[in-house]
Amino acid sequence: MDKTTSGWINGFLGVLIFSGSLPATRVAVMGFDPLFLTVARATIAGLLALCLLLAFKEKRPDRSHMIPLTIVALGVVVGFPLLTALALRHITSAHSVVFIGLLPLATAMFGVLRGGERPRPAFWLFSGLGSSLVAGFALTQGLSASPVGDALMLAAIIVCGLGYAEGGKLSRTLGGWQVISWALVLSLPAMLPLTLFLMPPSFAAVEAPAWIGLAYVSLFSMLIGFVFWYRGLALGGIAAVGQLQLLQPFFGLTLAATLLHESVTWLMCAITVAVIFCVAGARRFSLPSQVIEQKRLHRSS
Repeated sequence: MDKTTSGWINGFLGVLIFSGSLPATRVAVMGFDPLFLTVARATIAGLLALCLLLAFKEKRPDRSHMIPLTIVALGVVVGFPLLTALALRHITSAHSVVFIGLLPLATAMFGVLRGGERPRPAFWLFSGLGSSLVAGFALTQGLSASPVGDALMLAAIIVCGLGYAEGGKLSRTLGGWQVISWALVLSLPAMLPLTLFLMPPSFAAVEAPAWIGLAYVSLFSMLIGFVFWYRGLALGGIAAVGQLQLLQPFFGLTLAATLLHESVTWLMCAITVAVIFCVAGARRFSLPSQVIEQKRLHRSS
């Protein structure tokens, strides 16, 4: 299996895991305060990451890695979870799909700015078309206006795209699971005291679904998903593999439909097929022409 294919497989597994994040967050904020949920999930994942780093005796990152790791921590450990948890108090999970559809574009743009990638013009055509399809589908589901929720989700997409691109770039030298683990550990000195400070006096009123939601976002959304995701971005390219996020809303809606016993419409299936086409097109045109030519010459020699 070549590096690019491995990157896409890892990226797909990461997206599949992330697809449960918004539904799980939606359930969790019914029992936990959004601020407590944000710091608690980061603390739980951070303690697990610390155990992993100690178990494998990983060497501490170089000083040059600290700023990128800080950006990753602020983007995906603190920023995105907090902003989405706050937003989901004002909007529905279906509403958030509009903004999740913009995440691949944001990741690709930061991949160009921070990762030095240069996809061909056709890549942006497929990426923009895919984002438009996802946002358009979400609009057909019926959305209630909430300026506060919209602003929070837009900010979440920006910081998450930056965190994805920075982490993908850093994973090329530091390793995928090492990047998210060190980012979590870096945030632990702030997250652990805040968790203890914001902890409610009693958990008696918290029902089982909220606990399950907290467990999912702590273990899968904050740690395991990133192990696959950052490895995928590093191997397959930030801009290219990032387009797999276009599938995330449909995986998430399918999970929500399964959990809430809602029907999956023919429109959802049709849009999903169209989005898969856009992802395939984006992958084909993700590399510059000169790189494609170099690979062709290498195979023929």
